[in-house]
Amino acid sequence: MPLSQNARGAVMMTLAMGVFTTNDAFVKLVTPEMNVGQIMFIRGMMTTAMLLLLARHLGVLAEIRQMLHPKVILRSAFEIGAAITYISALAHIDLAVAATILLSLPLAVTFGAWLFFKEPVGWRRWSAILVGFAGVLVVLRPSPEDFVPASLLAVVAVFFTAGRDLTTRRLPAALPTLLVSLFAALTNTLFGAALIVPFGGWSPVSGAALMHLAVAAVLLLAGYQTIVIAMRSGEISVVAPFRYTSLIFSLSLGFYFFGERPDAYMAIGASLIVASGLYAFYREKRRASPLASATEPRMPH
Repeated sequence: MPLSQNARGAVMMTLAMGVFTTNDAFVKLVTPEMNVGQIMFIRGMMTTAMLLLLARHLGVLAEIRQMLHPKVILRSAFEIGAAITYISALAHIDLAVAATILLSLPLAVTFGAWLFFKEPVGWRRWSAILVGFAGVLVVLRPSPEDFVPASLLAVVAVFFTAGRDLTTRRLPAALPTLLVSLFAALTNTLFGAALIVPFGGWSPVSGAALMHLAVAAVLLLAGYQTIVIAMRSGEISVVAPFRYTSLIFSLSLGFYFFGERPDAYMAIGASLIVASGLYAFYREKRRASPLASATEPRMPH
């Protein structure tokens, strides 16, 4: 039986979270051997090459000048900031901790949409945002003896990623998605090359590290495509909550690759983040419903 649009979006979102999280695991494997700039450069070259071949095959290179649209450039700037901070965080904290902090992304996007685009946010969703960010603080381990400063880099990565997603929502509809991904991969590669020396210089690349980055590049490309399909399928209020499947993948991969075991801080913080995010999605669905608009009293924003 053919999948409904909502079911298709849910499946694609789950696949996207799986490949993105697996990409993170392979990147984390090479962080002891090379710096952030070198990782971005090598992985970026591979991803850019694959995207160029795909763009050529699909005939979208004729529109390549559209990549210089100001919003595409701004989006890539956010993407670069997210890559630098998140890879830096992965080098020092558990994969599951980094992924859990990243679960607060939908809440950060809601906050950014209110701040920059004046989208209405009622008191219930404000409460969900506050609870979600309280969950982030719990994951960060509030006691001085347990706090890991590098985990703040994952928090910064959340806001860079939110900026990227908000900018993506404002891209022209006619702009090919493949060109947006290509420009992001190309600029990440160039900035990675520029950061190699400031971040400690070039390190010898082992065969295993090269293989890990090649796998990461393929996964990154797959993630780019599946997330776009997911966000263009079905209702966003139905599809978007499947982002939280990344927690299952990160816990499993963290245990398998790195022997990570979540503690009470992780469990409580993740529960708060996921619960608040799901409630925020629920409220967004209610707000968007014409029936709810007609029957519910308007709340001050």
